[in-house]
Amino acid sequence: MSTATNAAAAPPQGGFGRFWRALRELFHEVVAAVFAVLALAWLNAAFRAWTRDVAPWLVGIAVAVALLFAFFAVTSFRRARKL
Repeated sequence: MSTATNAAAAPPQGGFGRFWRALRELFHEVVAAVFAVLALAWLNAAFRAWTRDVAPWLVGIAVAVALLFAFFAVTSFRRARKL
C-alpha cells in the first residue's frame, strides 16, 4: 500500500477535528439514550393499557411508537459508532 492510499483512508486531524468528532459522537449517543428511554416509557404505557383492558388499537399504537423509538435509538448508536 502506498502512503497516498493511507492518507486518503484516514485524514490527519488536528486538535479541533478530534474534539468535533468526539462531540458529534457524544451527541449521537445522548440522542440514542434519550430515544431508548422514551421507547421503554412507551412500552410501559402499552403494558399498563393492556392490563387495564384499553382498546386494542391504543395498545398497538403505543407499541408501534415504542418500536419506532427503539429503531431511532439503534440507528443513532450505530451512527455514533461509525464516526
